[in-house]
This record gives sequence, structure tokens and C-alpha cells, in this order.
Amino acid sequence: MQKHYKTAKSMEKTKNKKLAKKKSLFIMIPAYNEENSIAEVIHRANNIKINNVEIITLVINDGSKDNTERLATESGADLIVSHKVNRGLGAAIRTGVEKSLENGADMAVMLDADGEYAPEEIPALIELILRNEADYVLGSRFLGSILKMKAQRRLGNLFLTALLMLFTGRRITDGQTGLRAFSKRALQNLEIVHDYNYAQVLTIDLLRKGYRLKEIPISYSFRKTGKSFVRFKSYALKVFPAMIKARLRKL
Repeated sequence: MQKHYKTAKSMEKTKNKKLAKKKSLFIMIPAYNEENSIAEVIHRANNIKINNVEIITLVINDGSKDNTERLATESGADLIVSHKVNRGLGAAIRTGVEKSLENGADMAVMLDADGEYAPEEIPALIELILRNEADYVLGSRFLGSILKMKAQRRLGNLFLTALLMLFTGRRITDGQTGLRAFSKRALQNLEIVHDYNYAQVLTIDLLRKGYRLKEIPISYSFRKTGKSFVRFKSYALKVFPAMIKARLRKL
């Protein structure tokens, strides 16, 4: 009987494969007064499984006045960073990106804390990052399924997305999605110039810098508890000037 022996080289390859370092995925969850939903969102995010990927849940408590921070701790968030006062969603995401990179993130996902987006759909976004097919992935509600969305919010989303397409020259179906993923290169080079919000200015910034954008379908369910900070008129009046500023900035 012919015997097969492992060579030193093949043994070293096997050893290296076993010792291969997992990539780290930071799930950034910005939260402001989300005590009614934060625990479930963290629990579901912590139960995600992606092959050879370590998942770290990072909650950015943006000056909440309720029990958001305590419940995030009790629910098993891996990291919690708190702003003393409410600084805005853009500032919260900026803090999340900084803390993710400081802690060795290889990639990251931004996930709203309101329970409107399914954490279980994160692997589909990350797959495009892992396959090096994109640097920036948007989960599009309008390519997927929407269980419920108020008519004024739907119209507002379509209007702002149309503006975003005008500013970027790219076809985009959901410029305001609360589920999006980033490669490490995108994380290291993105800039958010607006504290109030981040969605449009971030997309403008990354596309201007040449990062690869893709969209995939996701599901969406209108929040069951709490209140959204978005009021279309005031939101648009703040976001539109920020989009102009982002578009005109020197790279």
C-alpha cells in the first residue's frame, strides 16, 4: 500500500490556514432614546454568523435621556461609546467609524437602532465586501420589500434620492437607507461634514473619491415604537445645503 506523507511545506500551509486571523466586522448602531428597540436589535446582531468573520457590536449612544445606554450594556453590546449631549446622527456615525478603526475594524456596517432593518440581512451586504466587489454597499428598501412606510416618507425618500442622483450622476434607488456596509479603505477615507445627518453627504464623498458602490435588495418594516427624528421640511432644509457643501468640497 502506498503511503502519503505530508511535506513540511504542506503542513505549514495547513497550520497557517488554521491560524488564519478572522476579519473583524463592526456593527455600528447609533442610538438616541431607543430604549424600546435597542435590546432586540443588539440581540439579533450578536446572533449573526459569517464564516471567518468576528462580529463586534458597537453602540454609539448619542446623548440619550432614557435607558438606552443601560439596556445596551445589559443586552451584550461589545462596545458602547456615549456622547454627553445629542450631537446628531452624522456625528454619531463619525464617532462609530473612529472607534471601529481604533479597535482594528476590517469592515463595518451601519445599522439603525429603531428595529426597522433586519440585522439578519447584514451578511448579504458584507459578502460583496469580502468578495472585493464593492467598497460601499447600500441595502435598498425600494429594490426589496417594504412592509409599511408612510406616504409622505416614501415621497420624501424618492425626492432626496433623486437629488442625490443629480449630485452624483449615479443611479441610486435608496439614498437614505439605514443599513449600509463599508470596506476598510472606505472607512479610512470617508468624511462626514454634517453633524445632523450623514446619508447623502457620505455617499457624495465616497463616490467622488472613486469608491465602488453597489445596492442590494433588503426588507423594511416601519418602527413599532419610538419616534423618528426626521421631519421632512426641517430635514430637507438642513440636508440640502450640506449636500451642496459636500459636492463642492476640494478632495
